[in-house]
Amino acid sequence: MSAGTANNTVPARADLSVDVRVPSAAAQDAVDRLIRTLRPEHPEARLDITGGPNRPPLDADASHELFALAGDIAVRLGLDPLRQAAVGGASDGNYTAGAGCPTLDGLGAVGDGAHADHEHVVTATMPDRARLLAHLVGAMR
Repeated sequence: MSAGTANNTVPARADLSVDVRVPSAAAQDAVDRLIRTLRPEHPEARLDITGGPNRPPLDADASHELFALAGDIAVRLGLDPLRQAAVGGASDGNYTAGAGCPTLDGLGAVGDGAHADHEHVVTATMPDRARLLAHLVGAMR
């Protein structure tokens, strides 16, 4: 959000960007419709709503079989069991999953703190993750 040109003044204009993460296309449509019903409270204010959803949600069910295959491969390789998580992120994987292509997001680096000051990757896990990916790609041929 940004507004005005100086502190302690009534701004002539304000801008607000809203980032909404949803679990399904139906929820995405519902939120978009609700946002578009917003109206200003002040009689002299104007509200212009532009934009809209910029990527589909990543539905875990759409990649259930691919995740199961990756999990089986991880077990065969003696790796820690894979854990499925829904984090509400927005990656390029949302586009491929939304187009109907089974997609695993977060299969690569192991770490924590995505986009935060404490973001890090556990480099010791990278060889095992690369091995898992290589076997998964080989199983897809």
